[in-house]
Amino acid sequence: MKQAPRLALLTLALGLLAGCSSFTRQAPVVERTAPSQAERPRPTPAPARADDNKPDEKGMYTVRRGDTLLRIALDHGQNYRDIVAWNNLADPDDIKVGQTLRIAALERGERTAGMQTQPVPVPPPAAVPRKTAPRADKQPYSETNVANAQKEAGSRTEPAAPVVVAAPPAPAPAPAIAAGSTVTANDDDKLSWMWPSDGRIVATFDEGRNKGIDIAGKPGQQVVAAGSGKVMYAGSGIRGYGNLVIVKHNNSLLSAYAHNRKILVKEGENVTKGQAIAEMGDSDADSVKLHFEIRQQGKPVDPSRFLPGR
Repeated sequence: MKQAPRLALLTLALGLLAGCSSFTRQAPVVERTAPSQAERPRPTPAPARADDNKPDEKGMYTVRRGDTLLRIALDHGQNYRDIVAWNNLADPDDIKVGQTLRIAALERGERTAGMQTQPVPVPPPAAVPRKTAPRADKQPYSETNVANAQKEAGSRTEPAAPVVVAAPPAPAPAPAIAAGSTVTANDDDKLSWMWPSDGRIVATFDEGRNKGIDIAGKPGQQVVAAGSGKVMYAGSGIRGYGNLVIVKHNNSLLSAYAHNRKILVKEGENVTKGQAIAEMGDSDADSVKLHFEIRQQGKPVDPSRFLPGR
């Protein structure tokens, strides 16, 4: 009899446990994986600027890495002082990559394009003279009164016509610098040439590697101007040229004399054909020699086209 209540209690306990387990829920397991490389958002590239590959405008130059003002002037056949003036540069050594420089004088159209037209002065209208005489009384119509009225009207002062003041003529634009004629080996009447120094030619012109010719010699050997002109540069500011003299012969041609031991002329000095301008040396070179260039519109050309035969 005592076992019956125990069995009943055990059965009841098992039933309760079974009911509780039926209400137990497991949390769903979600497997999270890292997004693949293709699913990851890619950064949007910055749009390319329209002027990244834009060529320089005529007469302008964009400074590139490694440029110096002297090198830019030489490569474009200009005096570096003119480039300083055209661009209002306070410090010729302070030019920055990406800076745009004017490397040619303004042409006539460019000179007038920026000028503002002054308004033409318009004179005020002439004042109409006011009548000072008392107003006449009305008269009855008659031929005599009409004649008198017409006579009185004719005697009145007519208003003066307005004076038209002509605007002063606009000043004529300054004439553009005349472009120098291109000189070739046959233009002896315009510009004649001579060899800048005696010696053996150890390197000939090669547009890709050598921009002129190299003449071997002895230290202190005389270097002369190959043609008459004006000294555009005298110094050592261009890497690879040592003590350098540049002579400008006209608006299109200049000659360069590099690796000198000593410079005998100054900037702005006029020199004649055959005048001593330097002494041969090995400044910024591996041997004593004269590196001689002729540039046409800033572009190196073969000096043998201009120099007489030897």
